[in-house]
Amino acid sequence: QGHRGRKDDAQARTEVIRSVAIGAFLGLALAAVAAEPPSPERLAAELRTGGYVLYFRHTSTDFSQNDSNMTGFEDCATQRNLTEKGREEARRIGEHVRRLAVPVSEVLASPFCRTVETAMIAFGKATRTQDVRGGPASPDDPKRHEPLRQLLSKPVRKGAIRVIASHGNPFHAVTGLPYLAEGEAAMVRPRGNGRFEVFARIRPEDWAALR
Repeated sequence: QGHRGRKDDAQARTEVIRSVAIGAFLGLALAAVAAEPPSPERLAAELRTGGYVLYFRHTSTDFSQNDSNMTGFEDCATQRNLTEKGREEARRIGEHVRRLAVPVSEVLASPFCRTVETAMIAFGKATRTQDVRGGPASPDDPKRHEPLRQLLSKPVRKGAIRVIASHGNPFHAVTGLPYLAEGEAAMVRPRGNGRFEVFARIRPEDWAALR
């Protein structure tokens, strides 16, 4: 999946406004966005309460590698993989999730090695599925990301968190929002019937501030 550097906050807000405006003009169902970022205290409390989806882009990878010669998802030698920094990021995310007593239930991962490894290091489990990366449809199929939209909008019970470990492109395609950085998570509130709200975005370095 393509890499985008992190943009500053002002530019990111401008891109959100532009994306939503374009989506409204085209009649697209883009994600709703919380009006104000939650405080660290509220964010931690909401994570412990559950009822959300945590969508992670895989942690840091080696961009000297690529997926162009892949022979299969199990062939990690021909894919872009996590760096040691990425593995350490995943370990720290998992430690913070456990420290905060976040009630992780299911963990769904794109079948690429970097996404499965991120999930396994952070959460100790991963169910591989194409649904979180765009499904088996061709890249130009307008319904390619519909399974992901349904996973983001399907209600999650209180006391549970659905985790998705995937890539930057699917999240951008479904929400119209700026790309997640590597290791960044979007905390999504499902609304049902294909609708959801992006409640917060959590960078790897943000977890330490949550109490």
